[in-house]
Amino acid sequence: MRYSQSVGGHSYTFEGLREVMAKASPARSGDYLAGVAAGDDEERVAAQMALADVPLKTFLEDHVVPYESDEVTRLIIDEHDAAAFQPVSHLTVGAFRDWLLSDVASETALSALAPGLTPEMAAAVSKISRIQDLVLVSQKCRVVTKFRNTIGLKGRLSTRLQPNHPTDDPTGIAASIVDGLMYGNGDAVIGINPATDSISAVTTLIEMLDEIIQRYRIPTQSCILTHVTTSIEAINRRAPVDLVFQSVAGTEAANKSFGIDLKVLQEGYDAAQSLKRGTVGDNAMYFETGQGSALSANAHHNVDQQTLEARAYAVARKFKPLLVNTVVGFIGPEYLYDGKQIIRAGLEDHFCGKLLGVPMGCDICYTNHAEADQNDMDVLLTLLGVAGITFIMGIPGSDDIMLNYQTTSFHDALYARKVLGSKPAPEFEEWLHGSGIFARGDELKLSDGLPPPFQKALAHLG
Repeated sequence: MRYSQSVGGHSYTFEGLREVMAKASPARSGDYLAGVAAGDDEERVAAQMALADVPLKTFLEDHVVPYESDEVTRLIIDEHDAAAFQPVSHLTVGAFRDWLLSDVASETALSALAPGLTPEMAAAVSKISRIQDLVLVSQKCRVVTKFRNTIGLKGRLSTRLQPNHPTDDPTGIAASIVDGLMYGNGDAVIGINPATDSISAVTTLIEMLDEIIQRYRIPTQSCILTHVTTSIEAINRRAPVDLVFQSVAGTEAANKSFGIDLKVLQEGYDAAQSLKRGTVGDNAMYFETGQGSALSANAHHNVDQQTLEARAYAVARKFKPLLVNTVVGFIGPEYLYDGKQIIRAGLEDHFCGKLLGVPMGCDICYTNHAEADQNDMDVLLTLLGVAGITFIMGIPGSDDIMLNYQTTSFHDALYARKVLGSKPAPEFEEWLHGSGIFARGDELKLSDGLPPPFQKALAHLG
């Protein structure tokens, strides 16, 4: 189907949803690299106006990636909940934006709607939304998940404590964990990107994190961010795995480049469930995504990178994850050129994930060769905090010494919680008070001095 729109005396025609969606996207370097972006701002506005008039029902019939050749498309269409979709099924994309901004779109209404939305619907409405729209709607969405604590409650901001080390040195990792805990980080997960994916190295790290969590009775979960098949093997060897991790993308071909498909993810999900290690819930998967991953694998089908990113959330949604986050600026300036593009992308991803019912976090980050700096990350951190982000990253000094990129620090999480009046997950907050890390009271405040158990830990680290 063709879509036409006149702007400024010029008439523009777009060949199908794939093209109108791509050209309606706010400008970003990855879409220019793929050759799918609008030629100029006037064409972009024309595409956005045309997209606003597209009925939502169209997305169930006109697929941006072919149904016959892509299992992600089949997942999206075959598991679409028609009853949940019914309240907005008569709307266009533009009218859907108005509905989302209205008081009718309450927390309850949005939760009920999530199974009825496809990623393409969410991506489409994000493309015609301002920054404040993305923030307002996201803030109304609530996605709560549980494993050893409760993530995503209103007024709560969780963090992943990320103690990476370039050689997986246990002393360096332990020092970072203690440092992070002292600032109240780690309620979402204590998660390590291992320097090597060997099963022996991964198992050593799994056992180390489990010992720390058990020794100090920390109500949180651990994860080694290795390939899902390595986690399955670790589970088969009876390692104490909490969360099973995998990077996912929005097309079958992109996922194949990661060495996975839906069947492999199902095996990982089943393996995690078999351990029954959760104490308050059974959400045991952790997924990471990022705009540009499909293009970098030459698996984008001429679809814009933000729409494909939203499709990755449909993959994640199927497996009832505890955590999902977009590593928004990690791939580099070839896909998100500067701070402005990274900020917009992070807010879009959070908006789309929350609309789809995914427990959405963000690694607020950039690479050293991007036209961005820590001030841009402060802006995105604050905006996402206002928007109700589920969790962010906590890394010593904002600098990941293993992956060599810039992200948010332990101090940044404390800033966000203080300025927004947010608290950690309730079970973790109680542990912080009970262990003497936080002072008791209504205000989030660090205690004076180091609690005795951690004095001993630091003395041991030497």
